[in-house]
Amino acid sequence: MLVLDDLDRGLIHALQVDARAPFTLVADVLGISTQTVVRRYRRLYAQAGLRVVTLPAPRSSGTHQWFVRLTAATRTAHDIAVALARRPDTSWVRLTSGGTEIVAIIHTTPAGPDAHALLLRDIPRTAGITAVSAHYLLHTYVGGPTAWRGRVDSLDAAQQARLRAESGANPGPEPAPGAPAYLLTDADRLLLDALRDDARISYADLAAATGSTASTAARRLGELRARNALFFDVDIDPALLGVTVSALLWMQVAPVHLDDVAGALAGHEELALVAATTGPTNLVAHALCRDAEELHHYLTRKVALDAIARIETAPVLRTYKTAATLRTA
Repeated sequence: MLVLDDLDRGLIHALQVDARAPFTLVADVLGISTQTVVRRYRRLYAQAGLRVVTLPAPRSSGTHQWFVRLTAATRTAHDIAVALARRPDTSWVRLTSGGTEIVAIIHTTPAGPDAHALLLRDIPRTAGITAVSAHYLLHTYVGGPTAWRGRVDSLDAAQQARLRAESGANPGPEPAPGAPAYLLTDADRLLLDALRDDARISYADLAAATGSTASTAARRLGELRARNALFFDVDIDPALLGVTVSALLWMQVAPVHLDDVAGALAGHEELALVAATTGPTNLVAHALCRDAEELHHYLTRKVALDAIARIETAPVLRTYKTAATLRTA
């Protein structure tokens, strides 16, 4: 397996700060040549599965997100997970709990005859699935636009500030509580589709994909960023960052304590996701640890909060799909 050094980690952090920052700027911030940055990026792309993707902000997408837990026979779980991963309306498809549970995020439209077809019709009819539970995602504390700290710990504050200032990466202000979010138009979605698998696509290629001009594509992308209608994510195998143990934590917290508990967990560097959901377990987290001992230490020393009534730990055995990238090889 490829071993990442400080330069690789610095590049990954820089791309998380601004996925579209020019390599000349990234090189200057890192104190190396542009040719070295380009060479390292291409190596990470080819050998480490690095992908820089673009995703709609949840409030702007006009869709709902559901955590779905499927119980399936071991002999069929792999095929079901692969089928789910290939769908455009899914993300974060994982096999957990000894190979008998599939966990995925499903994106649904809020209305229409096929709004919840996958949840209500397709999944229940799938042979081999013996149980289904769906948890509506209410609020994300860590995850999505907020990156896991394990891959954004290389650049200091001054380097990050310079990247944002010189690349124009500063987002606009968040909408006031209760204020309506900007909803993506069909033209916006066309632009996002072109950026989805490669956030660094050139403005010329964006123009060709959207039937516009490079200047129009650049202006529209800048407007969407200013409206916080999209975000960039860096997709790379956590194992390359030293993670060998991954687990989903399903927690039951009294609603009156939910926000305080989630806020406390959001400050833990071990967690790549903290989200409030509906259901008997109303808080889910994704822990990434160096080994089993570190996970044990985390569960017994840091996450042992009195307000958590129950916690279920489900080790992740395999990831078939991340935010946008298939990993079915």
